[in-house]
Amino acid sequence: MDMGRESRWEKDAMTVEIMFALVTGTVLAAAVFGVLLLPALAVGTSKPAGKALLVVGIVLAVFAAVWRVARVLLRFDSRRQQGR
Repeated sequence: MDMGRESRWEKDAMTVEIMFALVTGTVLAAAVFGVLLLPALAVGTSKPAGKALLVVGIVLAVFAAVWRVARVLLRFDSRRQQGR
């Protein structure tokens, strides 16, 4: 393989993998946020507790999304370097 240039197939594969990582990261973030907040909405909470849950939900959702995107892209890169 020519190390200086990527083929069209490799660029397309990279684009698909990036989109997959972003979509699955978004879905995971929404699931984490929902799992945290749905029980709080069902039971009901006071304003300070609700705001705290909102902040914790946002932080955990962002962390989960970034973790998923990084994991997918790092796995793709390691496979690409191995030639699979």
